[in-house]
Amino acid sequence: MRRLLTFLFMLLILVTAVYLALPSPAFPPPPPNSLQSDEPADTESVYRRAYYTDYSRSEIMAYYKKQFQSSPLGRLPLLQIRLNYPPEDAFTYIRDQTQSSWLEELVHPGRESIFINGFYPTKPTEQININGVHYLNKITVHYYPSRAVSRLTVLALTVIAVIWLKKEYGQV
Repeated sequence: MRRLLTFLFMLLILVTAVYLALPSPAFPPPPPNSLQSDEPADTESVYRRAYYTDYSRSEIMAYYKKQFQSSPLGRLPLLQIRLNYPPEDAFTYIRDQTQSSWLEELVHPGRESIFINGFYPTKPTEQININGVHYLNKITVHYYPSRAVSRLTVLALTVIAVIWLKKEYGQV
């Protein structure tokens, strides 16, 4: 029985290491027929981009879920969790003074995540008109990548801690 548990533990570590060693996906491309914002606040970070678009929230999230779900090594799907946040949290996760109607996050657990913030203008003074074209909303995408070395280091430290705790408290 002990050998079986040791084998399963080693198998779990191996599968987790392979999952964590996969390279991070690239920054997702913009939705089709959208215009990239060139405002200073939207271009100050390589991990944050904003787009003007006419897509609905469900269409935007479906697009980014599809773009962000597979690893760069082919069509191997990665575990993905979709989280919903109050719009006020956009100040923390996107940028201070970000206008927001909704905020969602797509997460690859233990790896990278991407925040998608949507703003739908409600006042006449907030309407989005760029070069004579009216857009229904503005989305801001903030990508939080992680390095494989960092992920594998955390895994190694976790394994060491689990082994140490088992030796320490296994006889209690």
